[in-house]
Amino acid sequence: MYRARDAVENEEWAAAIDEAGERLDLGTEARSRAVDLFLSNVPDEDRSKEAVLATSVYVAALTTGEQRSQSAVADATGVSRLTIQQRWKPILESAGLDAPEW
Repeated sequence: MYRARDAVENEEWAAAIDEAGERLDLGTEARSRAVDLFLSNVPDEDRSKEAVLATSVYVAALTTGEQRSQSAVADATGVSRLTIQQRWKPILESAGLDAPEW
């Protein structure tokens, strides 16, 4: 869970999530969940925020039934696919969800 202050301090990142969601043609539920995931896992260092943003978008799409590939999310957010691949499970689990068994 996050504080309202976190939302205010990270408005630019929430806007970036919305832009990525637009590029990926994600619905409002997926975009909202991505913001919630990001704010619940926001790192202290700005450098790490891009990775958490991309991973949050990927996990939100996955959990709302609007699945997008890691490559598509990486392209839309400007990070590497490997970054998403390495980070998505911990963010999924931090939300209290189990990783799928593909």
